Amino acid sequence: MATHNELGRQGEDLAAEMLRKKGYKILERNWRFNGWEVDIIARTKKQIVFVEVKTRSDDSLMLPEDAVDFNRRCRLTSAANAYINYNKISLDVRFDIIAIVLNDNRCDINHIESAFPPTARKKYYGSSYRR
Repeated sequence: MATHNELGRQGEDLAAEMLRKKGYKILERNWRFNGWEVDIIARTKKQIVFVEVKTRSDDSLMLPEDAVDFNRRCRLTSAANAYINYNKISLDVRFDIIAIVLNDNRCDINHIESAFPPTARKKYYGSSYRR
């Protein structure tokens, strides 16, 4: 396995363990639908939480959470919609990011709750927008 894949897996393991310690129930890990993936799907008493985990060995060029760009948010929202519809879930939804810097000297974990609202891709067609 490539080094970055191993780092990502370690980060997801740390994130899932941290969420469990906070009282979250882990429903799915690496849930896939039509080419989309959600790293962790968890549940609190009142919410379903879709979690994107970003792990880096160094944050000097970019913070891990900054890698969750508009396109990634759109894909997460689409995957979340599919999961909710397939499982007939009627809980409130939240999107979190868990940003991790992990190397030999450091293990920093930043859980950003409600990191972004659901994001829909809009395409521009002339003078109006369509979804």
